[in-house]
Amino acid sequence: MSKGTTNIKVTVTTPGYKGTLSLPVTIKKSTSSAKPVYAAKKVKTAGRTFTVQTVTLPKGMPVTAGLANGKVGATQSLSSIVSKYQAQAGINGTYFEAYGGVPDPYGMIISDGIIEHIGNSGTSIGFKWDGSAVMDTLRVRLLGTVKEDQGRSQNWYVYFVNRTPTKGKTSAVLYTPKRGTNVGFAYGTAVTVRNDKVTKVAKNTNASIPKDGYVLVFTGTEEQMADKFKVGSYVDYNITFNNAAGKKINWDDVHTAIGAGPRLVTNGKLSVNPTSEGFSSSKILTDSGARSAIAIKKDGSLMLATVSGATMKQWGSIMLKLGAYQAMNMDGGASSGLYVSGKTITSPGRLISNGLVFGNSLVW
Repeated sequence: MSKGTTNIKVTVTTPGYKGTLSLPVTIKKSTSSAKPVYAAKKVKTAGRTFTVQTVTLPKGMPVTAGLANGKVGATQSLSSIVSKYQAQAGINGTYFEAYGGVPDPYGMIISDGIIEHIGNSGTSIGFKWDGSAVMDTLRVRLLGTVKEDQGRSQNWYVYFVNRTPTKGKTSAVLYTPKRGTNVGFAYGTAVTVRNDKVTKVAKNTNASIPKDGYVLVFTGTEEQMADKFKVGSYVDYNITFNNAAGKKINWDDVHTAIGAGPRLVTNGKLSVNPTSEGFSSSKILTDSGARSAIAIKKDGSLMLATVSGATMKQWGSIMLKLGAYQAMNMDGGASSGLYVSGKTITSPGRLISNGLVFGNSLVW
């Protein structure tokens, strides 16, 4: 573990009750002395030789989601993100809007045990409190209840977390303090929640996001859901984790996760199938391009990797030959970036939205 404040989730099960308690924890000192190891490796596959930049990390090395400027929906250089978190190694993360508008992510982000962005497509890697890493087609559902004093409980839901809705379209979004000081737009109906109580309901306002709560914004036909919320009402919500097949998966003790994809290697076998994960762009399906990836080896150690040009099938074969037991693709092209021990090994051609950062003295 590294220095910082995070949340540990405790599941409580008794006859007739099952619930999850989130406990804030402050870590004052790191206990790890592990170091990242860099190597450039030559890999032969499909009749070609590829030069791959790799960083190997021991199992359990402290990790967190590196967010540009500490927010969801901003951009920053990879080296600046690494510097902000005082990391020893870092790699770019999920896909994001890089061609205009708010640079919102597309994939899943879990930071400090909190869902900071929902991207129900592709593959995600998650890091647990026991130092292990898991990889799956993570799909998240967020459902809540709201209840007035002496009133009946009513259900509510959101589609997204920390994402800008299209004006004039229907949406339901939750905004956390990681979004910034306000939601960033002034349309729809905003419900402000502090310490599990509704404190404000307002239309067409750039609502401030409280540090001790969150904001719900409903637009289009979902605005009628805002009628359920009255000032003083009690609000809570529950998150469920499933895979793409709809099977429940145990991600309750994951403190950090990034989603991108497609999956490259599953249980030591090549498993590249982008269309099954919802990808349709030729950049992913057939084209050759700069790539980034993260792998879990059979001993639980991790490998970060970049290559200057490969198709997705070639990339999967490369990761398999490098010893991956589980592997997934990260955002690529101009976003592809790798940093280790004070040096940018692969420099992104653009500012990026997020990444994964590792180090013995992480600060967040």
